[in-house]
Amino acid sequence: MTTYIESQQTGFAAVADQPYTYVRKELSEPDWRRYPGWATVTEAEWRDPQWQRSHSVKNIGQLRAVVGDLLDERFYDDLHADQQQRATMSMLLPPQMLNTMAPHWGQGRRGLTEAFYADPIRRYMLPVLSDRDSEWSSHPYAERDSLHESDMWVVEGLTHRYPTKVLAELLSTCPQYCGHCTRMDLVGNSTPTIGKAKLTLHPADRQDRMLDYLRATPTVRDVVVSGGDVANVPWPRLESFVLQLLAIDTIRDIRLASKALAALPQHWLQPKVVDGVARVAQLAASRGVNLALHTHINHAQSVTPLVAEATRALLDGGLRDVRNQGVLMRGVNATATDLLDLCFALQGEANILPYYFYMCDMIPHAEHWRTSLWEAQQLQLEIMGYLPGFATPRIVCDVPYVGKRWVDQVVYYDRIRGISHWSKNYRTGLDGTDPDALSRVYPFYDPIGSLPPSGQAWWRKARDLLCDTVVPAGLELES
Repeated sequence: MTTYIESQQTGFAAVADQPYTYVRKELSEPDWRRYPGWATVTEAEWRDPQWQRSHSVKNIGQLRAVVGDLLDERFYDDLHADQQQRATMSMLLPPQMLNTMAPHWGQGRRGLTEAFYADPIRRYMLPVLSDRDSEWSSHPYAERDSLHESDMWVVEGLTHRYPTKVLAELLSTCPQYCGHCTRMDLVGNSTPTIGKAKLTLHPADRQDRMLDYLRATPTVRDVVVSGGDVANVPWPRLESFVLQLLAIDTIRDIRLASKALAALPQHWLQPKVVDGVARVAQLAASRGVNLALHTHINHAQSVTPLVAEATRALLDGGLRDVRNQGVLMRGVNATATDLLDLCFALQGEANILPYYFYMCDMIPHAEHWRTSLWEAQQLQLEIMGYLPGFATPRIVCDVPYVGKRWVDQVVYYDRIRGISHWSKNYRTGLDGTDPDALSRVYPFYDPIGSLPPSGQAWWRKARDLLCDTVVPAGLELES
């Protein structure tokens, strides 16, 4: 006789049609020697952060030097057109990041050009013009500083947006530049279409003013140290800043922000950096301060053995956590399979905690990446139940003038026109004494290309009526 438990076990084992099937995948480092320009690069050179930085790809000529005629001219032409007409970030790719594109090229029939066009990491690190939405490259409400971070600077580079948390932008450069960067107004070099804002203070003066503000503002307990990317801050200067933060007894959380953990893990494996992390982590632990590193990884291909090795070095040094804050992007990771594959690689193989996936912000020329709110809500539902609860990331919408909101916290949502409305429970530095700040709702917009035909027609009519100016939030048009 079959027992109830046996029948249940047999029944579950017989379920073959799960929406997602977990299969453990060991991490692998793509063979960089598959590219002509790196055919003779040794492992010692590859692991050297200075070699990585000095061989970063900054222009099409340098890309040609690596891959040569393995890429068709149409790809180079497509890339050049985007850099001249749409790109908000200049090209900067460490070899480690470039090597994770098309990692399995050469093992099948697909040529490198086709593999590059289809590759999820290429799509956001090396965008081409044909990727972009041809009609709605930018949303009418897109803004260069879409979250108004610089409007909330209390001193240059220090954004006080949330009641108990601040963002400290120590610098405006990174070891790599992502096409969808939310700080595209400030970070990186100017492009043919975007002249960048500039930090004006000397770095030491900027840091001193930040620290003075934090000493005088005991309501702040959490500091995100970012930029740019802290991997571009010389370690002695970064360590000095963190030590001074630790001397402020009201600060209880410090988070270092670095995409370079994935793009340049060699930096975080340097003995001087590993030893420095251990020094500040030991002091933080002795004072009961949570010191963590937040990184930005958007696809499982980026999670390699070197990334796992660097993460282990940071954790062994005493960091409380290494957490990932990805960005949800069409063509990159906007499926449940892609998100779960990434999260299992992060959590199970690299000891990186999946934390957030942000909906892509409303910056210029980002419409082809952005997802609609209902798609984000559906993805949140689809990834539930597979990962441990503590490692199940929240998908959030960072609403201008509001802040991060879980995608199901929307107040109301017009799916036809793609307009969602959100409330907030605290005042930002822009609200002052506004008595209505906590009672009004604030809009966010789906990408217009994702809307049904009637919604797209509404936006076209609004655009035509207003001669390409911004559409007023309350505009009512007949269908």
